[in-house]
Amino acid sequence: MPADSTGTDFHRVLGLTDDEYDVIRRQLGREPTKTELGMFGVLWSEHCSYKSSRPVLKYFSKYRESVEGTGLENAGVVEIGEGWGVAFKVESHNHPSAVEPYQGAATGVGGIIRDVLTMGARPIACLDSLRFGPPENPLDRRLFDGVVRGIGGYGNCIGVPTVAGEVAFHERYSGSPLVNAMCVGLVRMDRIATAVADDPGASVLYLGSATGRDGIQGASFASEVLGEDSESKRPNVQIGDPFAGKLLIEATLEALETGAILAIQDMGAAGLTCSTCEMSARGMTGMEIDLDKVPLRDETMDSFEIMLSETQERMLAVVSPGREEEVIQIFHRWGLPASVIGKVTDTGNVVVYHKGEKVAEVPASFIADGCPMVELSAREPENVAEARAFAIENVKPPQDLGRALLSLLASPSLASKRWVFEQYDYTVQTRTALPPGAGDAAILHLREAPYRLGMKTDGNGRWTYADPYTGGQLALVEAARNVACTGARPVGATDCLNFGDPNRPEVFYQFREAVRGMADASEALRIPVLSGNVSFY
Repeated sequence: MPADSTGTDFHRVLGLTDDEYDVIRRQLGREPTKTELGMFGVLWSEHCSYKSSRPVLKYFSKYRESVEGTGLENAGVVEIGEGWGVAFKVESHNHPSAVEPYQGAATGVGGIIRDVLTMGARPIACLDSLRFGPPENPLDRRLFDGVVRGIGGYGNCIGVPTVAGEVAFHERYSGSPLVNAMCVGLVRMDRIATAVADDPGASVLYLGSATGRDGIQGASFASEVLGEDSESKRPNVQIGDPFAGKLLIEATLEALETGAILAIQDMGAAGLTCSTCEMSARGMTGMEIDLDKVPLRDETMDSFEIMLSETQERMLAVVSPGREEEVIQIFHRWGLPASVIGKVTDTGNVVVYHKGEKVAEVPASFIADGCPMVELSAREPENVAEARAFAIENVKPPQDLGRALLSLLASPSLASKRWVFEQYDYTVQTRTALPPGAGDAAILHLREAPYRLGMKTDGNGRWTYADPYTGGQLALVEAARNVACTGARPVGATDCLNFGDPNRPEVFYQFREAVRGMADASEALRIPVLSGNVSFY
């Protein structure tokens, strides 16, 4: 393989620490190539590895099951009866939305839709949870406008209704919005798809849009603090194509119906690197892929760029030998590229070839699960103690209650959000029985089963800031109450945990205590947290 000619500090450029670089060299027994370093850089980023948060997330019992190998991948699923299940998950796209609000939000919607799709579920609804700085600030108003247009622009075109959500404003979010997108899908319980590549000899197929240079190192970008150079990160933001996304939904569901697909995963964060390495690691197998067979938008792309590209609307599938053409023809009929790019092996290594040369060979389990965990310290912030000492008796009531009420109603966080949800198509698919603004949660009618489905996103950053443990409890309880107010029974939850730099002890304390609060509320209410996402920085 070619030696790494990128210089001694290249691993730092990719977000790897010196200690992590030493671990990689010892495990490989040699200097990694540029392509291998890029692969480790994205998969060992906080965004993909959860190296700071994984120990804390074990507070959630269902997350423990997933870590121990008994849970599901990509999204959570709860059975609702008649052989049907609901797949759901929420994820953030904060950093991309801060530098390119329209595309950042749009691709956040697209990515979460594909996570649900890879479970074998048809996406039937989207939701969101948004935070911005004061809307009178020109920067924050631009971000607010761009994000809302991005959510509507992608969701409206792909044909999945945006049926519920929440928006709040505070100066702490100025220039750093929180953009959380959720998707809900419907799946037959006996047809849930897997992302486990455990069939050596099976073919590896690339499905969907051709690979370009957009989104390279997007996962690493999402694992660092935004700074003055954030605008220079625009190339790290993916570009979405909702019309290709709609075609991908239909082609994927049709291909899954054939039974030819043994495993499938979205090429989201970390692109080909993530899908090849994670699928192999889950199946305790390996893969050999030839990048010369990957559909490209630009033939001058090198192996580093191809493996790290986060071009949207792509899937990686493991297909039964002899049935490759059956799947390829389905995708071609829907106007999408599809090609065999490799095979599953029993070596345990992911091997990458480009232009007749081996450019990477890494142990799948090591790169996917071997990132050293980071032990962080926690310290209670001063404001938590101050909040604990607060006494409502010390607050003087306003002299003019009428004026106080009008001031509250004029607050952007409390005022009507009609301007937001009227930009979303919430009636497409004709399932929406209770639309935005008509109740405390959305209600969807399921034609496939004799049920209606309630859903809502909720959170309270102010309360969590003042008391992280109680705030975590109340976030889950508030969402459950809103669903219950429609007459629905809460049966499952997903979370999106947005916090600052975890290397700051006060921030890690907030994160740990909020998770502990949510986990305790989940156990008390018997509402399992089945999926989720952590977004630091």
